[in-house]
Amino acid sequence: MEHNKVQVVVLPDGRMDSQNAAVYVGLASKTLAMMRSKGKGPSFVKRGRIFYFQQDLDEWMQSARVSSTAQARVTKE
Repeated sequence: MEHNKVQVVVLPDGRMDSQNAAVYVGLASKTLAMMRSKGKGPSFVKRGRIFYFQQDLDEWMQSARVSSTAQARVTKE
């Protein structure tokens, strides 16, 4: 099986823009934007543009782990 490699640009201080953050977490950038507007999803900062810190994205992905699809349905609501 061949895997496509995608490059994610992380700035020296650990920040990435919303496009790179979406790729990093495996979501569409529109999905990440919708999560932001609803107050859900990973923490971010707005400095003219939206930025995410890699550490915050890693912590968010770890906290979103579930062990069943039933649990995922309840957690999502």
